[in-house]
Amino acid sequence: MMNDLDQLAIENFREYLRIPSVHPDVNYDDCVTFVKNQAASLGLPVQVYHCFPNKPIVIVTWIGREPDLPSILLNGHMDVVPVFKEEWTHDPFGAVMDENGDIYARGAQDMKSTSIQYLEAIRRLKMDNVTLRRTIHVSFVPDEEILGAEGMGAFVKSKEFEELNVGFALDEGAPNSVDAYRLFYGERNRWAIRIHCPGQTGHGSLLLDNTAGEKVRKILDKFYDLREQEKKKLDDDPSLNTGDVSTINLTVIEGGVQNNVIPSEFVISIDCRFAITVDLEEFEKTLNEWCEEAGEGVWIEFEAKIPRIPPTKLDETNPFWMAFKKTFDDMNAELQPQIFSAASDVRYLRAVNIPGLGFAPMNHTPVLAHAHDEYLNKDIFLRGIGIYYKVIPAVANVEEIPTQQ
Repeated sequence: MMNDLDQLAIENFREYLRIPSVHPDVNYDDCVTFVKNQAASLGLPVQVYHCFPNKPIVIVTWIGREPDLPSILLNGHMDVVPVFKEEWTHDPFGAVMDENGDIYARGAQDMKSTSIQYLEAIRRLKMDNVTLRRTIHVSFVPDEEILGAEGMGAFVKSKEFEELNVGFALDEGAPNSVDAYRLFYGERNRWAIRIHCPGQTGHGSLLLDNTAGEKVRKILDKFYDLREQEKKKLDDDPSLNTGDVSTINLTVIEGGVQNNVIPSEFVISIDCRFAITVDLEEFEKTLNEWCEEAGEGVWIEFEAKIPRIPPTKLDETNPFWMAFKKTFDDMNAELQPQIFSAASDVRYLRAVNIPGLGFAPMNHTPVLAHAHDEYLNKDIFLRGIGIYYKVIPAVANVEEIPTQQ
């Protein structure tokens, strides 16, 4: 039987999940109203900022005893990815809880659960008359699922963000199917590449030279050789995870008008996620060489080209990490530090020299972010609130101030 606080937490989680803040054409109004109501229930002030129209950034603030100290940012994004309703067992925005306590909804794992856990942990801390040295800011940002350029990407460059005086941040993590909790201290570099391969056009019955298709084959051979090398690294070393290697995937092929006409151009889209050990300047030189070798007129367009962002240090130079780790040591809970295989908004914070960790207290949980029938069990959700109840004071009461990331 759940107590009243647990019941309230579950109700708030499910209410947030029922808001269809789904791409494309997200309307964030209901999310903003929800967060404002939550802030009121906690007796905390809330501010709404806009770097772009219709892209609200909502900040709930719990002022610390020493508000001049660098603050703690607990970040979460409001948006979720699209759904294919016919593939779901339950309404993806119904937040149905079955007899096992599994709560089904888009965003259950990615990442509305974490945002509610922040708030519910704060609710419990305030009820227990806990005070913190540092100010806590809980942020709700837009557009993370579409790279976040007009959300956190713009916000970190604003005067309003500077005034938050953030010294350390927590952001989204990922589930783990085993007992340990995954902890992300860095991210791979994403390049979204479009390679334009123009060529001689003509009748499909001919064997023309310098065709677009030949150039595409040459380029893809290079990329897929690299892909096989990285896959072999992963297959040969069980200690590695996807975040430790580079991933290469062909995602889109554009071109052609009909079957018997050789097209004048193909455009191929390649999703590259580079391991932090890759020399990006050297790879770009190699990529240019591949294009030259493929044939005349091949050129590169970058849809995304994330620069090298140093990972957050996990050592004594980062007292926030040391406080975070001690909390888990005291709970006798295992952390698995990793490089995140995907991307999240915390990279924008690291890019401005703010140490940040990606974490979500979801163990014994299959990874279903962006998948059909995404769910989170209520007991895992509630246990996560208890974890943040300990983590938040630990990082907020850090005495030392790191001089660098």
